[in-house]
Amino acid sequence: MIDLGYSLSRRFPDPPQTDYRTADVHALRHDLFCGDVYLADVKADRELSTAWGWVPVLDFAWALCDVIELLDQDPRGNRSAQTQFAELDFTESTDCLVFERRFGWVDVTADWAPDEAPLNFNHRALRREARDFLHDLVADLTDMHEGLADNPAVWDLLARFPRV
Repeated sequence: MIDLGYSLSRRFPDPPQTDYRTADVHALRHDLFCGDVYLADVKADRELSTAWGWVPVLDFAWALCDVIELLDQDPRGNRSAQTQFAELDFTESTDCLVFERRFGWVDVTADWAPDEAPLNFNHRALRREARDFLHDLVADLTDMHEGLADNPAVWDLLARFPRV
């Protein structure tokens, strides 16, 4: 079972004058909603998490959905023995998560934890959880920030990655 989560930082709050209705993609992905994120394998009781406080959590969810789609480029899908690689780089950092897909399984490693064994997930389940995480995160953020639900970039994002 996969668990994706986040916490917003109190050390890096959004600027009080932010108009979430008109915030551009750059602001949504790099400047707003800072905190920490984690990706956990509940069954194995292991996780990869950040503890930096400055990770843009909406960008993480957005990039995770992009990465999962990149791993699905081989037309053979789950039958493909060829390993496919993708990286999720963290904004303002050299740290990244590395995703390797072979057959229907994805190994996830963090370069800041090189001695940790990779987390291993079913690709289809990871896609579903990533999209659910994105939609749940946007729902939480729109509850907290007036106008965010009216932002066209958010509409486009949710339409691009519908729940599966």
